[in-house]
Amino acid sequence: MSVKIRLQRHGKKGKPFYWVVAADARSKRDGRYLEKIGTYNPNTNPATIDLNLDSAVKWLHNGAQPTDTARAILSYKGALLKHHLDGGVRKGALTQEQADAKLSTWLDAKAGKVDAKKEGLSKAQADAKAKAFKAEQEVNAKRLAAAAKAEADAIAASQATEEEATEEAVAEVEATTEEAPAAEENNEETQA
Repeated sequence: MSVKIRLQRHGKKGKPFYWVVAADARSKRDGRYLEKIGTYNPNTNPATIDLNLDSAVKWLHNGAQPTDTARAILSYKGALLKHHLDGGVRKGALTQEQADAKLSTWLDAKAGKVDAKKEGLSKAQADAKAKAFKAEQEVNAKRLAAAAKAEADAIAASQATEEEATEEAVAEVEATTEEAPAAEENNEETQA
């Protein structure tokens, strides 16, 4: 029986979620498995990987062959490095303490890279949000300025029409007052 370390798909359509499992190579993709080693969620950025390192290394020692994607996940989490270092310990090239020290320094460096990526993503997201907010403020300021200008133009236009109307009214009043004395003079002439 050959054993594969592979992914077993779960989750809904368009939102995959995978289990990392050790399974018989003849079993179906989402079928029977020997042991669940961890989970892999590619929907987050960076992808969330939860892996039982000791269990994965145990299966690698027993001859399980990982698929390409599972190999990438095991390499990312350090399972392949631990398997390699354990081979060096078995051959006598280094001691278990040295292997553990190398693994822990590698894991710390990897965690630092992942944290740096998360900080970079959060900073980029914050920068994009600040840029969008600034652009929105500029658009709002332009819109308010345009509205204020339109209102000022409307007030100026209404004042101009009011002035014209008052000038016309004054002109009418003056015209009627000039006609009234002339009419009175005509009345006096007709009476005499």
